[in-house]
Amino acid sequence: MALWKPDPSFYPSARMAMQAPPERHAYVAALNYGRNDQPDGIRVVDLDPHSPSYGEVVNALDLPHLDDELHHFGWNACSSALCPYAPHPHLERRYLVVPGVRSSRLYIIDTKPDPRRPRIARVIEPEEVMAKSGYSRPHTVHCGPDAIYVSAMGSANGDDGPGGIFLLDHFSFDVIGPWEIERGDQELAYDFWWHLAEDTLVSSEWAKPRQFEDGLVPEDLLGQKYGHRIHFWDLRKRKLSQTIDLGAQHQMVLELRPAHDPRKTYGFAGVVISTEDLSASIWLWHRKDGEWRMEKVITIPAEPADPDDLPPALKDFSAVPPLVSDIDLSLDDRFLYVSCWGTGELHQYDVSDPFNPKLAGKVVIGGIVNKAPHPRSADPLLGGPQMVEISRDGRRVYFTNSLYSTWDDQFYPDRMGGWMVKVDVDPDGGIQLDPDFFVDFGETRVHQIRLEGGDSSTDSFCYPS
Repeated sequence: MALWKPDPSFYPSARMAMQAPPERHAYVAALNYGRNDQPDGIRVVDLDPHSPSYGEVVNALDLPHLDDELHHFGWNACSSALCPYAPHPHLERRYLVVPGVRSSRLYIIDTKPDPRRPRIARVIEPEEVMAKSGYSRPHTVHCGPDAIYVSAMGSANGDDGPGGIFLLDHFSFDVIGPWEIERGDQELAYDFWWHLAEDTLVSSEWAKPRQFEDGLVPEDLLGQKYGHRIHFWDLRKRKLSQTIDLGAQHQMVLELRPAHDPRKTYGFAGVVISTEDLSASIWLWHRKDGEWRMEKVITIPAEPADPDDLPPALKDFSAVPPLVSDIDLSLDDRFLYVSCWGTGELHQYDVSDPFNPKLAGKVVIGGIVNKAPHPRSADPLLGGPQMVEISRDGRRVYFTNSLYSTWDDQFYPDRMGGWMVKVDVDPDGGIQLDPDFFVDFGETRVHQIRLEGGDSSTDSFCYPS
């Protein structure tokens, strides 16, 4: 009799996941919004250094519709399937759940039997998403123990209602419905993560669709109308339990990265910009005396710049802001990577003491002013470090350069193309660009990266390292 075994890419603990085989390929969201003849798609990039096609796009899956604006996407299942309170050990990490944040359409992409040749297994049309979930503009996908969780930026009526989270069935991918039971005054949405052992979900805030779809709205930014709060939820009861306001000047609280070890009840949040001085910041959440607390632990200042070198949106400020748009935490909870999309820098911080991060390394590429090239790129580069993904062993970091189509055009008005690079990591701290790895996607822009078998922003672990 055949024995059922968990997917070999599922690991009980983060430390065990760090011993997994190296990734051989990446799935990358390819964006062509506004190009009437070219849909978005998924590109497969060869990451095997022993392969003759290393560092090349080895397959392109184009989607059947135009202007989906692929953004964040995720696996259908991951190591959280081993969690004891809602175990699903016989799921497979097989399907990519790919939202179109502009179209509100969901694609289910099958990566088997040939992981280099993914195919569309199902399309969930926007009418179904909105009718069953009450939400629109699906954004971030996380594989939970009991379902697939998807955050959404808007309501089914557009700007009239709050953004939030809805669920997909693990097996059929049917839309189950909205996740929240009691949301309190939570209205804006963006990222979400959790501490499974603490029955806590954490969510952040960006904006309503009218505040991002056509670009950054300057008067809303200066009026401090973008998100600036963090929400803590009872994960089982699906009720808002606590909200912390970081201060209205801290605009756009985006990516959340909890510690991977379930014994640790802290995590990091990135703030894009301060309206006081254009700085960006990283905040630490932690629990003390039975309540969640937030503390700013990193400030990244804006850099003075000649107005002639700045796009119209920044000329009056005579400075280029860091614009922290993504953060990522290595599986051993030691290194936090911070992408400064505006200045063109990727920072590596040693967060062994999460209350006192130390800058351990930095690379410079792209940037609004510098446009720093890669060793394999002859021309100045538009864009900067944006979506960051870390290999499970923590030795390699990959990143792409596009944030969101209309924002790309505001801050990099010379018509950005797409590129992906790799950074090599010293185990004791320090990073450097791999001079031989540079993937040029031409006019197609690229965003989220997912690695074969999982990565450092995919999995949740219920067992200590």
